[in-house]
Amino acid sequence: MLSFLRLNFIPASIDLGLLILRLASAGAMLWLHGRGKLMDLRDFDKAAQKFHAVMGTANVSLNAAKVSLGMAVFAEVLCAGLLILGLFGRFAALALAVTMGVAFVMVHKMALTGAGNGEMAFLYLVPFVTLFFTGPGKFSVDGGAGGK
Repeated sequence: MLSFLRLNFIPASIDLGLLILRLASAGAMLWLHGRGKLMDLRDFDKAAQKFHAVMGTANVSLNAAKVSLGMAVFAEVLCAGLLILGLFGRFAALALAVTMGVAFVMVHKMALTGAGNGEMAFLYLVPFVTLFFTGPGKFSVDGGAGGK
C-alpha cells in the first residue's frame, strides 16, 4: 500500500517539471506584472514618478527611477517572454531573479508579512533562481538547440 503513495506508476520527468515551472512563473510575471508596466510606458515620466514613489527612498533621483523602471520592464516583459520560450533561459532567469531580489531586499526590506511585504517578490525569486541553476530543460528552444 505504501508503494502506491510513491506514485511510481506515473513516469517522472524533470524536463516536464521545468517546463511547467517556466510557463507558470514567467507567464504570471509577464501577464500580472510586466504587462501593467508596459502599458504604463505610454507616459514614461509619470510611470517613472510612480515607480520612484514605490522605491521609497529620498536619495534616488527621478533619472535613477527611470533606469530602474526600464530594467524592470526589460526583465518582466522581454526576459519573461524569453523564459517562456526557453530561449537564453539561464540569462532570462538570472535577470528576473536579480529584479525580484532587488524588489524583495531594497523595496520590501525582506519583510514576508505585514503591510507592504515582499511575499510575492520572494515567491517569484525562488523559481527564477531555480531555473537559473537548472536551465530551461529539454522542452525549450535552448534544449532543442542542444543546450540545457
